[in-house]
Amino acid sequence: LTGSFVPDLIVSMSNQMWLHLQTDESVGSIGFKVNYKEIEKESCGDPGTPLYGIREGDGFSNRDVLRFECQFGFELIGEKSIICQENNQWSANIPICIFPCLSNFTAPMGTVLSPDYPEGYGNNLNCIWTIISDPGSRIHLSFNDFDLESQFDFLAVKDGDSPDSPIIGTFTGAEVPSHLTSNGHILRLEFQADHSMSGRGFNITYNTFGHNECPDPGVPINARRFGDNFQLGSSISVICEEGFIKTQGTETITCMLMDGKVMWSGPIPKCGAPCGGHFSSPSGVILSPGWPGYYKDSLNCEWVIEAEPGHSIKITFERFQTELNYDVLEVHDGPNLLSPLLGSYNGTQVPQFLFSSSNFIYLLFTTDNSRSNNGFKIHYESVTVNTYSCLDPGIPVHGRRYGHDFSIGSTVSFSCDPGYRLSHEEPLLCEKNHWWSHPLPTCDALCGGDVRGPSGTILSPGYPDLYPNSLNCTWTVDVTHGKG
Repeated sequence: LTGSFVPDLIVSMSNQMWLHLQTDESVGSIGFKVNYKEIEKESCGDPGTPLYGIREGDGFSNRDVLRFECQFGFELIGEKSIICQENNQWSANIPICIFPCLSNFTAPMGTVLSPDYPEGYGNNLNCIWTIISDPGSRIHLSFNDFDLESQFDFLAVKDGDSPDSPIIGTFTGAEVPSHLTSNGHILRLEFQADHSMSGRGFNITYNTFGHNECPDPGVPINARRFGDNFQLGSSISVICEEGFIKTQGTETITCMLMDGKVMWSGPIPKCGAPCGGHFSSPSGVILSPGWPGYYKDSLNCEWVIEAEPGHSIKITFERFQTELNYDVLEVHDGPNLLSPLLGSYNGTQVPQFLFSSSNFIYLLFTTDNSRSNNGFKIHYESVTVNTYSCLDPGIPVHGRRYGHDFSIGSTVSFSCDPGYRLSHEEPLLCEKNHWWSHPLPTCDALCGGDVRGPSGTILSPGYPDLYPNSLNCTWTVDVTHGKG
């Protein structure tokens, strides 16, 4: 074996195998990764199933035959059937299923993928796909994923089957286009890629629909849909899941006749997590914009949570992951940025929960212009303060708490996992005003220090997140005299 051609399987005739690698004195390469597995005697082993393929047969012994075909819309390249030979080798590699670069689609619904989606479509492409439905019907395109090299690779959608048909839309870059609907019963998709760089590609589903009905709008992400009839005069409603708001469209759309065309009364609703807002319900959810995907760059989002007078607000962090040191969530004990700071959080280091001392909490999320992450999901609820105690102070990340009595005059103390240091050592005291004497301490991995004791752990600052830039940390480890 040399170069880059890789066989699916190599099977030994006996219970031993010997591998030998020889390289010359010039350019190296990426090398190889080999998985090995023990199999029964007189067997060729499981060769797998092609991506986007279907396999018939499940025997891998001598003389067993496996047959392959591709899912609808894909072309099979290679052998349709392979046989396990007496020398324990399959008669051929398993075939591959590729999405053709030129194809006609006549099924009432289907999928159009860029070549090799989502692995990158390659260079110098000129692909044409034609979707043909019954005369009198129309075609609706839904873009599930879209990522092309911006301004150099293009997808054009034309209303008809000729190169001169009117263009409905031309798309490039990484923004997922809105739904598209044809005027006639034929759509032509033309995809061009230049000689360099490629993106992930695209994944488009289509469906056809009659003249007196509207296209199936699908179920918007982060939402629930009510109504399954798309005939003229019918309506559907879309309600966003908790924490999301409508970013496009209205709650209800109706299939109606406009300018001689049957179409929805407005755009198909979309739901997204907002950048900021004012919340006054007794409980709810705050999500980073873009959730459950990555948040965007250069954000400046402000949320205000307001409870009834005499109540406090508890916020609980269900998920939290931002770019360490650069994308920061500030929590303030009051209605605005000038209120006292409860905490400033980035990376993955957040307490389990926080409480306000009044009936307001203010959150500010700022991001820089590079590298985003999953973001956060935060629950909030309005709570009443007990007359004789403080609220649960929480437990630091990477730490433990000692003491479960939160009544006035009681104390709780904390310790950290090996390698972390408490930000302040003194216990928390529940004071007469129902508030703890200090904020909840944090467990931090410090930059340098004196380490003593017979054994221990040293962590890079910020661990398990990435460490910050421009560090110069020195640890001195001191054990008993005479020991190494």
